[in-house]
Amino acid sequence: MTFNFSKHKDELLFVPLGGSNEIGMNLNLYTIDGKWLMVDCGIGFAGDYLPGVEIIVPDISFIIEHKENLLGLIITHAHEDHVGAVPYLWRELGCPIYTTPFTAAFLRHKITEMGAGKKPQVHEIACGGSVDLDPFKIEFIELTHSIAEMQAVAITTKKGTVLHTGDWKFDDAPMIGNVSDFDALKRYGDGNVLAMVCDSTNVFENGVSGSEGEVRKHLVELIKTCPKRVVVSTFASNIARVATLIHAANEAGRMVALAGRSLYRVVDAAKQTGYIDEDMEFINEREIMNIPREDILIISTGCQGEPRAALNRISRGDHQQIRLQPGDSVIFSSRKIPGNETRINGIQNRLVEKKIEVITDRNYFIHVSGHPARDELKEMYKMVRPRIAVPTHGEPRHLHEHAKLASSFGVKETVEAHNGAVVWLEEGEASVIGKVHSGYIAIDGSSLIPTDGEVIRMRRKLRDDGAVFVSLTLDKDGELASAVQLAAPGILDTKEDAELIAEYAGEVADAIENLKKKSGDDVVKEAARLVIRRTIKRDLDKKPVIEVLLARV
Repeated sequence: MTFNFSKHKDELLFVPLGGSNEIGMNLNLYTIDGKWLMVDCGIGFAGDYLPGVEIIVPDISFIIEHKENLLGLIITHAHEDHVGAVPYLWRELGCPIYTTPFTAAFLRHKITEMGAGKKPQVHEIACGGSVDLDPFKIEFIELTHSIAEMQAVAITTKKGTVLHTGDWKFDDAPMIGNVSDFDALKRYGDGNVLAMVCDSTNVFENGVSGSEGEVRKHLVELIKTCPKRVVVSTFASNIARVATLIHAANEAGRMVALAGRSLYRVVDAAKQTGYIDEDMEFINEREIMNIPREDILIISTGCQGEPRAALNRISRGDHQQIRLQPGDSVIFSSRKIPGNETRINGIQNRLVEKKIEVITDRNYFIHVSGHPARDELKEMYKMVRPRIAVPTHGEPRHLHEHAKLASSFGVKETVEAHNGAVVWLEEGEASVIGKVHSGYIAIDGSSLIPTDGEVIRMRRKLRDDGAVFVSLTLDKDGELASAVQLAAPGILDTKEDAELIAEYAGEVADAIENLKKKSGDDVVKEAARLVIRRTIKRDLDKKPVIEVLLARV
């Protein structure tokens, strides 16, 4: 897996460490002349294969080996899957950060959560601005997305220019921020773009992604029809949608409350940078239940079913400040990210059981994607005309479909690069020429742990097969000084299976009594473990975690 970069020092290489096997968790690297540039540093959602973990980040052990030559980290926008890993990983990187004013304000809120120690230096670059990090010349290009100040990154080197799009769409009514800078895209297209590293999220969607302006119209009308308390859940970082909901509440004569810490962080950043009126006041969560139900709109986190988010707690009835009643409405102004369907459905089912009206985009035009559909991709390729297409921000099936689509638009070369690939960006020879270490790190409370380590493996085994705990007390002669104690959480019910537990304890006792007197601790423990392994396999066809505790008196 070791790749010798010194042999390719004069070549322009692209190395994704996140976002090219999945949608989210973006971390991309470019290198030339022995220097490195990082674009984005984001989180991803953990699946059921990581018990007890909600968030994962890319494994950056590879780039840490080169961090003395890492010139900077460019953040394209303030979505968590592009910036969320900074508080967890930056101290290992130690490089300057470059981004726009809104994203910088958002990032500074996150940095305050890093606790003691050195904090990153965040350099603000104006939208459409530039920075020179020799041998990289970088220019931001404004694109619309579901957040303010999304910037594509034009990276110019002696080998040519790469347009790294980040997340984007084309929207002539984005509600917040400027429309896409078509003139800049065409200017680079006319100037001969070597490669475009481009968003693949909606490559299977025909047509266009839709306009935030149209969503605003429909949400205004919908909220006016809701008779009682209204909760709207959306992505906290979608500041355009948050602004739309504030507008819709005003149109319906409702006050606005925020539920969820991440919403406060985004709104504070939007106030600092002028995207929301700095004098805008929100109802404190503690006051919500004192407001008549028909006079309030609550914007809530948790549209993806996150276990600790506000909406999940509201649906379970254990939110300290917010309670819903029959006749109230919950609007999901978002899409389901693949992998989160079960958790989202669980929230919706709990709400319906409480006779709360659940409204989704299945029946109402209340969400549009922030990513390009096929017609928008076609327009982008028509303007930029790259010689090489490198799809990113997608699962393997997205990358493959995007590569085929780019070829149909006349792009001569496409490279499907998964995390860890070393891509040579050379016209006529663009290809994957090597591989470096990549993977995922789990955020476990306040700790970082490997996703393939012993802790996670043990959690999976405990979840799937349960555990058996055996407690033995022996006297100085090696005889049992008291009855064998046995518990099997996740396997046997203490009451219902009492007879079987006693039987297993008896078999362990027999095995101990058959040992040579004064056998060592390891021998005794192994004898007990073998009995349990055999009996549980025989009767229950399970392979639990077995722990034997031995005391001598």
